Parts: sequence; structure tokens; C-alpha cells
Amino acid sequence: MALRLEQKQAIVAEVSEAAESALSAVLADYRGLNVDEMTALRAKARESGVYLRVVRNTLAKRAMVGTEFECLDEVLVGPTLLAFSQEDPGAAARLMKDYAKENEALEVKALSIGGDLLDASALDRVAKLPTRDQALAMLTAVMAAPITKLTRTLNEVPGKLVRTVAAVRDQKQAEG
Repeated sequence: MALRLEQKQAIVAEVSEAAESALSAVLADYRGLNVDEMTALRAKARESGVYLRVVRNTLAKRAMVGTEFECLDEVLVGPTLLAFSQEDPGAAARLMKDYAKENEALEVKALSIGGDLLDASALDRVAKLPTRDQALAMLTAVMAAPITKLTRTLNEVPGKLVRTVAAVRDQKQAEG
């Protein structure tokens, strides 16, 4: 079915807006997935904060002009499923990795983070990126470690004094 110019412009604007706010992008070939499988994938994408869209390659190329995902132009060949991570950089990669395990028909073509084009073999590395909450927890732990160590060190001085006094007391009681 042919799209009218207004419809094409709306699609380009929508995808461009998603690309501008995205942290990472994953391109996948969805040939072989039936409607139920695509519906399940879309539901998982909504749950994990991933923008998922099947777009014609020419429209996708136009939508990515001026964004950090322009590097994906050369990989936009054949039927393409776009997945943009909106909240955490590894969300789209995790979604595609998990779904590709269940459905062999889904094949990841490439991904992009920070304007760098990565091939499909980098999917595992990107999928292992921590979520925002995990990253904040790790940062907090790193920031709290020196303070905790200082507190333990400062508490050790009076503790050592108390143990020494107790040992002297015990020695005098044993002699007396």
C-alpha cells in the first residue's frame, strides 16, 4: 500500500524524534516472524522502554539525518526493525538478545551507541551494560568505599586502646 506524502512526513518526524532522544539503536532483520511473535516483541519493548518500529529504509535514512545514528545508513538494507533505547543504553540490545534466543528468525544486523557503528557481534557487550539503577548503585558504592574505610580506621584506634587496657586488666587480675 502506497503511503501519501503526509504519512511519510509523519513517520519521518516520529522516528527522528525517537532517534534524537535515544541512547542506542539496534537494527534487526525480522523476516520469518509471524504476527503473534511481533506482537509479543512489541509488548516486551514497551515494558523495557524501547521504541520499536518497522520503517522503510528510505524513510529511516531521512529520519536519522542529523542524529548520532546516521552511521546506520549503510546497514539499512532489506526488511529492518528499528529499536531505540530511550531510558538505558543496553535496553534495546538486551531485548533483541533475549528475543533472538527464543526466535531464531530474528537476526540482529548492527547497533549504534554514541555515533559509533557496531556489528552484531557487539550485541552481548552492549546487552551487559548496567541499567541506570545498577549504575547508580555501583557509583554510590564506589563513592562510599573511602568513607567507610576511613570510619573503620578511625574506630580501630579506640578499639585497640580498649583491647590493650582490657589485656592489662586481665594480666593484673591474673597476678593479683
